[in-house]
Amino acid sequence: MLFDDTYKTVKTTSEGTFRDKGSKFIAYIFPLQNESEVKVMLTSLRAEHPKANHYCWAFRLTPDQSVFRLSDDGEPSGTAGRPILNTLLSYDLTNVLVVVVRYFGGTLLGVPGLINAYKKATVEAISSAKVVEVSISSAYEIRFGHAQMNEVMKIIKDENLKIMEQASDTICLIKLEIRQSGQERIIGRFKKISTINLKFINTL
Repeated sequence: MLFDDTYKTVKTTSEGTFRDKGSKFIAYIFPLQNESEVKVMLTSLRAEHPKANHYCWAFRLTPDQSVFRLSDDGEPSGTAGRPILNTLLSYDLTNVLVVVVRYFGGTLLGVPGLINAYKKATVEAISSAKVVEVSISSAYEIRFGHAQMNEVMKIIKDENLKIMEQASDTICLIKLEIRQSGQERIIGRFKKISTINLKFINTL
């Protein structure tokens, strides 16, 4: 594994504002699950701020933070999207989108001024957001006989596993949430129990 089994993201949408020489930069940070949501959020902000001059943005996706995109939306290259993305990098956030809406105040800020403004606005939005740590887990289904119940429950208790669903008929069925970091060890323990059927369902 190249990354830990937890990542940091934001729970809800937040915003922050930065002003410099009459220009106003309003940053919005959104929790993001997939790239298709970006267009919807941008369209919404353009409707909310029809007189703004720029709508610059950056996002990061996936727990290993390998998917990202950015846009300067007409600002000089590297002065808007990149500082927004770099701020997300420095706060170690993923599965987030930041859009900074700019109202031009009549005075040019220059490249250093723009980089600073987009960074500061993003920091303000992050500071007002609720940052949460999410653990990466997978769901597994276990089927076994009543005779194996004690052995199965002992592993569940030992490993502090979360039971998502449980049913007991002629065959017992338990759906479990197992954190990625411990999967190999825990699955190995279950497989040592005779006549147990273990099946991966999905990544949570």
